[in-house]
Amino acid sequence: MKSLQDLDIFVRTVDSGSLSATARALDLTPAAASAALKRLEAELGVALFVRSTRSLRLTQEGALFLEHCRPALAALQQVQGQLAGGRAGGFRGTLQLAAPSDLGRNVLLPWLDAFQTEHPGIDIRLQLADRVANVYSEPVDAAFRYGKPQDSSLVALPLAADHRRVLCAAPAYLAAHGMPETPHALAAHEGLCFMLGEDVHDRWRFWDASGQEVVVRARSRNVANDGDVVRRWAVLGRGIAYKSYFDVADDLAAGRLVPLCPGWTTEAVPLFLVAPSRRQFTPLVHVLRDFVAGRLQALMERAPR
Repeated sequence: MKSLQDLDIFVRTVDSGSLSATARALDLTPAAASAALKRLEAELGVALFVRSTRSLRLTQEGALFLEHCRPALAALQQVQGQLAGGRAGGFRGTLQLAAPSDLGRNVLLPWLDAFQTEHPGIDIRLQLADRVANVYSEPVDAAFRYGKPQDSSLVALPLAADHRRVLCAAPAYLAAHGMPETPHALAAHEGLCFMLGEDVHDRWRFWDASGQEVVVRARSRNVANDGDVVRRWAVLGRGIAYKSYFDVADDLAAGRLVPLCPGWTTEAVPLFLVAPSRRQFTPLVHVLRDFVAGRLQALMERAPR
């Protein structure tokens, strides 16, 4: 389908910023790729790119077309794959995902490998960063995000609504410094804190059995803007961390980290799959969401109570 390939060339060119790179990826000549873009522009009656000898830049019309083209192309490619495969799960296309670094490296990576084994026609482009991905301007179909989005225009599918943080430390740290029995005792311990931008997350919230909130200011010599670094520091015995349970589930199961202050309720950090519009939630994204949500639920059943 030439028209479908033309749309694919357009989206790939936007993402790579290079028509020649798109041509190489699709095993086309640069002239054939350029002709595809010209056909699209002729059909639409507008210029999609401002071209120079060194760069391509979307026009205002091109940006508007991209907003609608990307989800439509993904849906069409998936249907095409199902028709060609002639079987359930015969998806084809590219999933562009963003996720926090810790969740991506330690939880999602093996699951995405398993997902591709079930759906071999799927390519995955994964962006890992602890900054919040801009799903409007970045080439992302959906983003894994902790906490319900403040932006009401975003669409969020719940993945783990009951997920919480866990206070934890390595056995070596506890042997050297003792185990805090309540959050109040944290003032005498080394905290390991995460930083987003210039905001250090050093105010840790807990609730006792009666529902009374306690806010503790963590004393932190070690602060990082990468959640996985905080986890690694904790495993090395450098201090106490207040981490999302998913990020440290394997460490807790293996005994590398120990949960602290049982009986206290920790902060809720629900996990969502986020996109700028419902059009982004193609059948493939829904299949991925169900795949991941099922595994997260199984992981939650091992969480400390």
